Amino acid sequence: MIIKDYHSITGLNLRENFLNSPFQFETMIIGIHDGHDAGAVLIDGEKIYAVNEERLNRVKKYRGFPELSLKKVLEMAQATPEDIELIAVAGIFRKRSRLLELEANLKAIFGNEFKRKILFVEHHLAHSASAYYTSGWREALALSIDAAGDGLSSSIYIGRDGEMIRISQSTYLDSLGDFYASITELLGFKPMRHEGKVMSLAAYGEPTYDLSNIIELNGLSFDNKLGLIGVEATKKLAELFSYPLSKAKEIALQMKKGSLEGEIQRKAIEIAASAQKHLEELVDELGIKLTEYGLPLAYAGGVAQNVKANAVLRAHFPDIWVFPAMDDGGLALGAALFVKAQFERLDGKWKPFKLEHVYLGPSYDEEQIETVLKEEGVKYEEVGDVPSFVADSLVEGRLVGYFQGAMEYGPRALGNRSILADPRDEGVKKKLNVALNRDVFQPFAPSMLEERIDEYLEDAYPNKFMTMSYMATERMIEEAPAVVHIDGTTRPQTLTNEDNLRYYEIIKRFEKATGVGIVLNTSFNMHGEPIVCSPQDALKSFRKAKLDILVLESFVIHF
Repeated sequence: MIIKDYHSITGLNLRENFLNSPFQFETMIIGIHDGHDAGAVLIDGEKIYAVNEERLNRVKKYRGFPELSLKKVLEMAQATPEDIELIAVAGIFRKRSRLLELEANLKAIFGNEFKRKILFVEHHLAHSASAYYTSGWREALALSIDAAGDGLSSSIYIGRDGEMIRISQSTYLDSLGDFYASITELLGFKPMRHEGKVMSLAAYGEPTYDLSNIIELNGLSFDNKLGLIGVEATKKLAELFSYPLSKAKEIALQMKKGSLEGEIQRKAIEIAASAQKHLEELVDELGIKLTEYGLPLAYAGGVAQNVKANAVLRAHFPDIWVFPAMDDGGLALGAALFVKAQFERLDGKWKPFKLEHVYLGPSYDEEQIETVLKEEGVKYEEVGDVPSFVADSLVEGRLVGYFQGAMEYGPRALGNRSILADPRDEGVKKKLNVALNRDVFQPFAPSMLEERIDEYLEDAYPNKFMTMSYMATERMIEEAPAVVHIDGTTRPQTLTNEDNLRYYEIIKRFEKATGVGIVLNTSFNMHGEPIVCSPQDALKSFRKAKLDILVLESFVIHF
C-alpha cells in the first residue's frame, strides 16, 4: 500500500513512518484484545492468523493480556515483532493501572518503540467492524449488541465503501445484553458465560411474564425501565419474580441433572421463556426499523450468540451476516480489520472482503502428532481412508473425538476440533451429557450436507458457521432426533466439499451407509473447559470423557 500524503494522517502515532513520502506500507497488522475473552490476530495481506488465549492457557473465557496468543500468531505467520507495522488494540483503556500494565506487556514483546505502532479501536466499533469488514458487502448496516464495552451496549453503523458512520447507540445503562445476563444470574448460571443455557431452557416452557416494563426499544436504542444493571438488577428481578436468589445455584444444578418438573424449576423455565420471548420481540422490532434503510445487515456482539433471536432478524434480512466470532473473542480481528481498512481507504485501495472460513488457528502436522503420541506412550494405528473409518465408527455407535487441520476461530467447533456421533440415536445425548458433564437440557447441533438442507430445514438457507437456528422438517426430526431440540429447532452447520473436504467426506460416507446426510457435532471439550487446541489437549479430553475413539489426522487411538 502506498501512502501518498502523510499530512492526511496527521495525529496518528505512526506519523514519523511517513515522512519520506511515498512510503511502502507493509500491511502486517497485529490485533489484540486485552480483557474478557482475550485473544490476538495477525493480518498479513490476505492471510489471517487468529487464536484466543483460552485455547492456549486452558482458562475458559480468560480475562487479561493475550501473551500466548500474540506469540502463537507470530509463530504461525513466521513473523517477528519487528515485522509488525501496526498494533490495533480493541477497547479504550480508562484505568491508569490497566493501561500501564498493557504498555508493559507490549513493550516486553515489541520493544521500546511500541507506542509508535498502536491504534486503539473502541469496543463497539471493533464489534461492528468485525461484521462489516467480513461480510463481503460494499454497503451495509453494521449492528453490535452486547452487555457493555467502553460505556456502550449497542451501536448501529452504516458501512459504505469502507467507511463506518455511527447512526445510533445505547449506553451501558440501557443494555439488552445486561438484561439477559441478569436473567442468567437470577437462574443460578454464570452471567456473561451461560446465556446459552437460558436460551436452551426457554424451549421447555411457555412465557408467562410480560417484561416490557423492564427494557424496551426507543427508536434504534434500548431503554432500561428498571433503572438498574448488574447484580443490583439481578436482585430487583428476584424481587419482582419472587424467585429465591439464595437458592438459585442449587436449583440450576438440579436442572442441569434433569430435574425440570418441580414447582420452582417450572418457574425458572417460565422466567427463561419470558426473557427469551422479550429478547426476540425487541430484536424483531429493531429489525423492522432497520429494514427502512434498504441495506443488508451485518451483526456481531455477545447478544449475536443467541441463535433464536438471530433467526428473528433473518425474517427481515434473509441474507443476514452474523460474524462467526461474534463475542468478545472476535474483537481483536475487528480492531485489526478496521485499522487495515482505514489505510486502504487512504490509498483508494479498499474493497469488500468475504470471510469464507474460520480455520484460522494453530495446526499440527502428522510428525508433530506422532511425536506427542510416542512421548505420551499411547498405542495408536494409522488409517489410510479416514472419512470411511470415521463414518463406519459412527454407524457402529462410537463416540469419536475428531482433530484435524487448523483450529476454528470463534465459539463453534466446525469439524476440526469436534466430537462426532450418530444423530439417529436419541440415546446418544445421554451418553454425551454424562461423558462431557453437560446440562441435560442443552441441545446438540448437526453438521449436514448443504445439498440436502431443503430436506432438513424449514425456510432453508446455508449456515456455515452455526450462527442461526431453524425449524427442523419432519424428515429431520424422524431421521436425526438427537440434533433437534425439544421445540423442533436445530442449529446446523451446512457444509460443501469446498468448506472442509475431509469432514464433508465423513458426512458423505455416513450418508451412503445410512441415508442420512447429517452427523452430530459438538465441541471437543469437557463442559466448562475451552475447546481443545493441541494434540495434548485432545488426548487429555479424550481420556476424561472416555470417548470410544480419537482421530488425530490419520492416527487413531482406541479408549
